[in-house]
Amino acid sequence: MKKSIAIDMDQVLADFYSKLCVTYNENFGTNFTDEEFLLTTQRDLPREDAKKLFALLNEPGYFRDLKVLDEDAIVVIRELQEHYEIYITTAAMDVPGSFTAKYDWLMEYLPFIKTQNIVFCGNKAVIHTDYLIDDSPRQLKSFKGTGILYSMPYNRSEEGFIRVNNWKEIKQYFIKQLEIV
Repeated sequence: MKKSIAIDMDQVLADFYSKLCVTYNENFGTNFTDEEFLLTTQRDLPREDAKKLFALLNEPGYFRDLKVLDEDAIVVIRELQEHYEIYITTAAMDVPGSFTAKYDWLMEYLPFIKTQNIVFCGNKAVIHTDYLIDDSPRQLKSFKGTGILYSMPYNRSEEGFIRVNNWKEIKQYFIKQLEIV
């Protein structure tokens, strides 16, 4: 039986923060670069601004035109699928208006993933795969399998997880796991 890998969507597959940076700058009068924005937190927004940002993210189609984060991701996932059961898991419950756009994005870029293997959830503790690749330490802490932290500037200080910097490293890690077995 194949081992299973759950893969987060935003900031692992899809470049959410680049679009969010543009949205943030346009709506809040800031001039963040993508790199600067990756180091900030939107939790510090005044309540009214946070509500406005949440409403913008919930607009139909907001997530539809995100770029692929790493050009190697699609090829690596296709290759890994030969040896592992692949699931895409996204915390879409955090932004309920994103469901259709995220689904359409996944169908465009990953049409080879079975639709039953796409999971819209909130807390990924409900995911029972062998591995989870995610940029969120919070999600990895509640996950019961092996957590793999996809490096981002905002999670650099996190420890206690296997860390990968790109999709080439992900491929190397999982190919090595096959050799161990």
